[in-house]
Amino acid sequence: MKIHAASTWVLLLAGIAAAQLSLTPNPAAPSVESGKATLTIPAGTRVPLSLKQAISTKTAKTGDPVYAETAFPFVVNERVVIPAGTYIQGKIERVQRGGHVKGRAELLIHFTSMIYPSGYTVMLGGSVENTPGAEKTSMKDSEGTIRQDSETGRKAKSAAEGAMTGGVIGAVTNGGKGAGIGAGVGGVAGLAIGMLSRGADVRLEPGTSIEMEIQREVTVDPSRISSRREVIVRNSD
Repeated sequence: MKIHAASTWVLLLAGIAAAQLSLTPNPAAPSVESGKATLTIPAGTRVPLSLKQAISTKTAKTGDPVYAETAFPFVVNERVVIPAGTYIQGKIERVQRGGHVKGRAELLIHFTSMIYPSGYTVMLGGSVENTPGAEKTSMKDSEGTIRQDSETGRKAKSAAEGAMTGGVIGAVTNGGKGAGIGAGVGGVAGLAIGMLSRGADVRLEPGTSIEMEIQREVTVDPSRISSRREVIVRNSD
């Protein structure tokens, strides 16, 4: 009888110990969260964008928001990672207007977040790599500064046109000597006008094509990526 009772207690204690071991979490076992599948957008990825609003160095200020939209899907391993129509948000980091004598207009934009059609939002670091849709602009540096093209030729043309006009007026009023004086005065006047006027501003129209380069890799949850915008329809009572 005592042997039977002892055996029963041994079995009972062994069962309790086994239950405790099964309930104790194993730190080496991967969690469901850590094992969740992800997709990575590598650094250096270039994404074509379409600008959603007009931007000009004449009116823009540092800190102003910038809104754009992806123009073409980006695919990794046969999976759409950035669908077309994904919103890209950024801000203006630096603005410089064209100078009177020297210095061209410049604009620096950084992109900060990506909003998927489903509403899923991912933070990113992006810069402007190219502006194929903007006229008379070029990229100044690797930081992504957009710079207005030089206007030296235009100002020289203004001075030449002023000299020609002055020469004609001088010749009509005072002969050959007057032509020389008039040309000189007209040239100075044309040069002065060119110096008083600012250089052209950088202006990006809505719909301008911009190429964004992602500066550091971005990890996204593939289960939250949607290639279409979800429209919720509520029935009114």
